Amino acid sequence: MDADVIVIGGGVAGLTLAAKLAEGRARVLVLEAEGAVGYHTSGRSAALYEPTYGKPAVRDLSIASGEWYHASGLLSPRGLMILGRDEERDLFEHDLAAMGMDRLPLDEAFARVPVLRRDVVTLAGYHGNAWDIDTDRLLQESVRTIRAGGGTVRLNARVSAIARQGGGWATTVADEVLTAPVLVNAAGSWANVVAGMAGVAGPQFQPYRRSMARIPAPGGHDTSRWPMIFGAGETWYAKPDAGALIVSPAEEHPMDPHDAWADDLVLAEGLARYEAFVTEPVTRVVSNWAGLRTFAPDRVLVIGPDPVAPGFYWQAGQGGYGFQTAPAASRLGADLILGRPPEAGAALASAVSPARFA
Repeated sequence: MDADVIVIGGGVAGLTLAAKLAEGRARVLVLEAEGAVGYHTSGRSAALYEPTYGKPAVRDLSIASGEWYHASGLLSPRGLMILGRDEERDLFEHDLAAMGMDRLPLDEAFARVPVLRRDVVTLAGYHGNAWDIDTDRLLQESVRTIRAGGGTVRLNARVSAIARQGGGWATTVADEVLTAPVLVNAAGSWANVVAGMAGVAGPQFQPYRRSMARIPAPGGHDTSRWPMIFGAGETWYAKPDAGALIVSPAEEHPMDPHDAWADDLVLAEGLARYEAFVTEPVTRVVSNWAGLRTFAPDRVLVIGPDPVAPGFYWQAGQGGYGFQTAPAASRLGADLILGRPPEAGAALASAVSPARFA
């Protein structure tokens, strides 16, 4: 066997899991199809740790990740604000309750973000329980941990075939066949493709495009202390980034897996929704991009052994929650592969198990 575990996918799911496995003394081989780790969705994330975001099992994983994140040095304070107009009151109230926010006096909202339009914004909420994540550092530290444990991260290693072989799995990359008793599908938007090659049914994942635009700091303001801002109903969001502002229409358009790019019309519509709330028009877009957020049918992560295919494990369906759940999700995945009692607890392990789709 070439490894104890082969992990297909070098995004946040695959790398953090492989790092936990390496810490558990497993020989890990990570196969990444692109020329860099985190090339697709992981490299295009809004990079926020906000533990109230998502369904109950997602929130449980995010909360369980908090202690690790706060000790890691990977977080920096950001805060989260939600804005609405009178006609959006129902959406605003729903989001305020779902995310555990406090109502924010409007004068305080205008003080925090001075470009907000006083004649438009009538509803504001805020909580400080949101932090920026140094995502690149997390990925690179995971790679170092894998290598320190004797594992390997192979780039430009696109898998072309998978087959059962001698009680394990044989994975073909170019003309080379690599074998391990355990195979992990951490292929992000390509999870269905990898499962199909392996002859494994599993849940059917759906990638959704989300576009982003980087614009100059509005009015030349220092945005470094601004919170991340959501429009009620998550119809748009804006987040400070490296002296500029990232704005997204927060769209969810179903897509086949591919190297995504922003749709100009969708991006323009999202920028217009953002502009309706601010005094400074968008006169220039510095850059734009898109990522694919891939969900299971119930929008909860899928972690653990396939109920039918021995030695085939899932670390998939991260959707928009990959980074914020990574510490706990990777530990749970490693516990299950290494045969340890799950630190996250049996109830959470069951809630994310692929067996729920059997």
